[in-house]
Formats: sequence, structure tokens, C-alpha cells
Amino acid sequence: MNRRNLIKNSLIIGTALVAAPNFVFGNNSKLDSYSLKISPMWDVKGKLLRHSWAGMGNIDQMRWILRRDMQEQLALCHKEIGLRHVRSVGIFDDEMWVLDNNPANFLNKSLREVKRTNWRVPDYIFDSLLNIGINPIITTCFTPKSMASGRKTCFDTKSNVTPPKNMQEWSSFVNCFVRHNIDRYGIDNVKNWYFEAWNEPNLDGFWTGGKKAYLELYKYAFDVLKSIDPSLKIGGPSTARAEWIEDFMEFGTKNSCLPDYIIGHCYNNDSASAPLTPFDGPQGDKENKSPNFTSGVVRGVRKLLDQASFKGEFHMNEWGLSWHPFAPVRETANEAAFIVKTLNEVSQNADYFAYWCLSDIYNQVGYGREAFHGNYGMLSMDGLRKPSYFAHQLMCMLGSEQIPFKTSNNNDQTSVLISRNESTIQVLAYSFDIQYKVGDTSGKCAMEIELPINSNLRLARIYRLDSKENNIINSWHEMGSPDYPNRMQIDKLLGVNTLQSEPLIAASTKSANGLTITVTFETPGVVLIEIPTTI
Repeated sequence: MNRRNLIKNSLIIGTALVAAPNFVFGNNSKLDSYSLKISPMWDVKGKLLRHSWAGMGNIDQMRWILRRDMQEQLALCHKEIGLRHVRSVGIFDDEMWVLDNNPANFLNKSLREVKRTNWRVPDYIFDSLLNIGINPIITTCFTPKSMASGRKTCFDTKSNVTPPKNMQEWSSFVNCFVRHNIDRYGIDNVKNWYFEAWNEPNLDGFWTGGKKAYLELYKYAFDVLKSIDPSLKIGGPSTARAEWIEDFMEFGTKNSCLPDYIIGHCYNNDSASAPLTPFDGPQGDKENKSPNFTSGVVRGVRKLLDQASFKGEFHMNEWGLSWHPFAPVRETANEAAFIVKTLNEVSQNADYFAYWCLSDIYNQVGYGREAFHGNYGMLSMDGLRKPSYFAHQLMCMLGSEQIPFKTSNNNDQTSVLISRNESTIQVLAYSFDIQYKVGDTSGKCAMEIELPINSNLRLARIYRLDSKENNIINSWHEMGSPDYPNRMQIDKLLGVNTLQSEPLIAASTKSANGLTITVTFETPGVVLIEIPTTI
């Protein structure tokens, strides 16, 4: 969730005032060329590679699921990147009409303003998701105006971010909502959903009650769910920068309300705010320009949970390179490289990683006009797949066994993730530019890799993700960057917007362990090489 209401010429997070990252636009300087030598240990049994990047995703607010195009995009994500759970906020917004007037009372002035629950809109949303094959992740927010203790709001939807004025009334409201869903969908379905009490309560722009009131709200939600059925899953604290987790765990232990799963959020440039967050890594990785802050936070949370012997799940259900609502770097191959780099480093430390976010159908700080406008989505408003989407698609093509390797390379921004399944090996290589440039910044990386002797290079394929290949932004620029592509232009863009590969053409030489090939790819960028193995 972007930090709306915290943005003017500078960026205010909590009490910290920080400048925006120094992105470089249109710079024609070239990145250095790299040489990457990889010696996989093919004879060693590898570790299980959990696809934690698949299965969970975000959209901005529940109201967008009422749109046909959003449902189409969710169906695409379900088919291509394994989306099984979608998280969003605002199910209790006033525009969801969940606590509204009864039209039958309109002519009776004494009853006209009496509120009643109405679950018609949530029913339509959940029906739509389940028809696709996706389960909802429900954040019990925001506070309906008639139940709120104050007037502060966020977003253009005027979502109320103040605590309920009567917690017993709130508890009954949530109870009614959950029981209705069980009546409609059955407990066997609803126990596969996830619930959380609020979104980023450590940010005043999203919650005015502070930590104490949030913990009280969470306890009420926990008690409601567990009293209905202990199998219902609730987590927290869903905090920006993964703050409050230690206090949240301590509160859960003392009050018999330990969560089923722990939730953290982190953007790499959150480091600029001097966060009070778990962190595992060198001090230099906390600096604003470090590309390793997110990984350090994930490792820090994992370490904290292990020390507490926590047995539940861990979700990083909101993360990315930048939380800024306008960040053109997010639509480049460099963002794809950051995604692969981060997941390569820490994907096995959590059960789910949900990148923010799936779609540009979004208006927290203004509704996008240009076809591509530096927004958060992996899919554009027209349903076009960006490099960040293809990065996830490539990750989903990996096998279930991760192969260790040796390398002489000491540049941690350029590396590989190697996997295999019964009949194929996959080599996913990436190179990330720590200067965060936008424009013509391409260099080259020559990767030399040793393959097993049974590699079938004749059938090998390579997928390139760089400034031109599998990059819809480049295709859009080539047609003149129209703000409003017409139907013919959109059809043309859609026609070149599926993940493309080509035969792997690489000279091979015999080595002591098998074959050695050299593949050159553009930096920043990502490549996936799929090589069938013959028995």
C-alpha cells in the first residue's frame, strides 16, 4: 500500500523527512561489462526450492474487483503466475454499502438513517474471485463512517482510518460478516482464506489509534474468528517496514492470541526513514541507495521468528523496490532484476512474497492517464505485461530443486539461481544496476557455465528480459508512446506481449564435468535458460 498523504515535494515517513531517491533519467552512459563464471554442483542433491513468489498477490482496493478488466487480469495471473490468494483493503469502505440505509425506510423519517448490514457487494467480489480459483485475503478495514470515532480519512474514497468508537459494536459487525461468508461459501472454503485486522497501522495516514489501539482491534478480530471456528486464519501486524513484530508477538503470547501467520511489508527505499525494523545484515545495507535493504529486513524477521520458536507462516505480503507512487524505474528491466535478485537471496525465508502490486488499475494519488506512467502494477491498465510480470513468470518456470554452485564472481548484483526438475535444468541469471538509472544504460554480462554431459543443447531455449526483449515499454515507445493507445495499437501491443524465447545458440566445449557454454546477456536484465537433459 503506497504511503498516500505522506507525499509532497519531499517524503515524510513517521517523523523522518527524506529526499526522493536520485533516479537518473535518459542517461546514455553504459554499465560496466561483467564476466560471470558458474560451476554448478550437479552431483550434489540440492535443496527444496519453494516457489514463495507464486500464490499470493495484491491489488489496490476491493472495489476494483467490481470491474470486468480487473477480473480478467486476475484470471491471467491465476493462469500464468499461479495466483491463488489476492489481498486488498477497503472491504468495509462506505462505498461498499456494508453498513447502509434500508430503502424501505426512506419515507419514514424516524427510520430513514437507521443502518443495517448489507453484504451484497462483498458477495459479488468473493463470488468473482472464487469463480476464477482465487481465495481472498481480507483486511477488516476501513471503519464505516457511522461506527468511526473520528473523521480522518485516506484515499479519494475517504476511507476512515480512526478506531471504532464502540469495540463491542465493531466485534458484532465483524462477527456478522464472517458468519455470513461461512453460511454462503462453507467453512471448508473460508478456512482457506486469510484475515488481517488492519493495513499498516504504524503509519498515521492509515491508522490514528497507534499501537495500543491496533493491538486491541487485533484481539477483538482474533477472538471473533476463533470463536466461530479455530481453523480460521488471522495474522498481523501488517506494518510498513515490518515494524512492531516483536511487540506484536509478545502481546499475542500474553493475551492468548498468537497469530496464525506474521505479516511484514517492506520497500527497499524504506531504509531512508530510519525504520525500527528487524534487520540482519551489515550496517551499509541500511543506507538508502543499498539494493540489499529488503533482503536484510526479511532475514531479520526470519531470525526473530526462529528465536521465538514461531511455528506459523510468514508473509511478506507487500514489497518492492520503491514505495513512491511515481517511479519510472519500476517499469524497466532493472526492476525485474531487483525482483529476481531479492527472491534469489531470501525467498526461502518466508512462505509468501506478494509484490506490490498486480495492476495499474489504481488511484491512490491520482488516476493514471498515460498507458505507462511509472505506477506500481505488473500489468498496465490495458492488461499489458511489464518486465516485473515477466520476472515472476520466469521465476515460476523454475524447478523444485535448487542446485548449489561455485563462482569467482564477487559482485552480488550479478548472479544466478539454478534449479532442475526430472527432465530439465533451469539457469536464471540476473544483473541489477545499483544506480537505478532509467534510459539507455545497457551493458553486457558474459556468463560461462558448466553443464552436465547429458544436456541437450539442441532443444535448449533462452528467455531474455532486457531493454528491448520481452519489454512492452520499448514496444510502446516504438509506436510513439501514445497516452491513449487506440484499439488497433492495443491489439498490436497485446500481440507482442507474451513471454518469448528463442533457441539457445552457444558454442560448447567439453570440460572435466560435462559441457561449458558462454552466454552473453544485457545488463541490467534477466535471462532464463532451459536445457532438457537426456538419460
